[in-house]
Amino acid sequence: MLKVFLLIVVGLGGDAETAKTFHRWGNTLVESSQRLGVPPERLIHLVGEPVEGDVGVSGRSTRDEVTKALTKFAAEAGPEDLVFITLIGHGQWDGRAAKFNMPGPDMGPEEFEPLLKKIRSKQIVLVNTASSSGPFLEALSGPGRTLVSATRSGAEHYTTLFGGFFVDALNSPTADADKNKRISVLEAFQFAKAEVTRAYEREGLLATEHPLLDDDGDKKGSADPTPTGADGKIAAVLSLGDASDDGLPADPKLRALHLERRELERRVESLRLLKDSMDAARYTSELEKLVTAVALKTREIRAAEGK
Repeated sequence: MLKVFLLIVVGLGGDAETAKTFHRWGNTLVESSQRLGVPPERLIHLVGEPVEGDVGVSGRSTRDEVTKALTKFAAEAGPEDLVFITLIGHGQWDGRAAKFNMPGPDMGPEEFEPLLKKIRSKQIVLVNTASSSGPFLEALSGPGRTLVSATRSGAEHYTTLFGGFFVDALNSPTADADKNKRISVLEAFQFAKAEVTRAYEREGLLATEHPLLDDDGDKKGSADPTPTGADGKIAAVLSLGDASDDGLPADPKLRALHLERRELERRVESLRLLKDSMDAARYTSELEKLVTAVALKTREIRAAEGK
């Protein structure tokens, strides 16, 4: 039986608000993966600095700890198992090399490559949700590897939205396009990409991130992978496990209210990450409206629950 090994690396967040968002994404992925059937002994969750609310943290997201984690997976994962690596945080590009920002020395593709080579699994998934992540895809592309990047180049250096939507997709019935109760890497990519596009269009902003996926080893990512295209065939059959309870109430009315609040919360999060691209007055005005809408929706939920 195929076993899934999952490494979640939450790097540096910069300001406190962004760091909190990155940690939420990591925690959501931990909770989702456990519901999807990934046991704690095959899950490693590394963070820069632990914050209140963190779940299942295994250690700090340093180069040494990432090396230990992937060395452990290399020893334990068999050829038919799946190794899934997710990087959440900021990246940088100096015109020559891309790096993922971490406490201590950063890591680039050249640090990941020898670690990935040691893994016997025929299928490795690496999702880099950071800014300037495009060069990781090109550098690490190869047979048996499915690479996802939040950006198409190193020059796309602004904070990205992609990671939050990708993580949400992994346990979202909405992302399950073929309704087989399994969210594939391809389905999560397509869902997240669509949500990123919608977020920028909603704010009337020019998109500063363009996600790519490569699973045919040709070092060329596709912006529109499909189950029958050059990119997408392998990603369409890889997943963390069977989608189960999404944590929402069974009652249709309450479920709808919770989904509405979740959408508003996603919009607040996206707006905060887009702050640097917006006029300050407009940002403040829109944030106040959304935060008020979340509070009103919460009140409506409590009333419906009889609290």
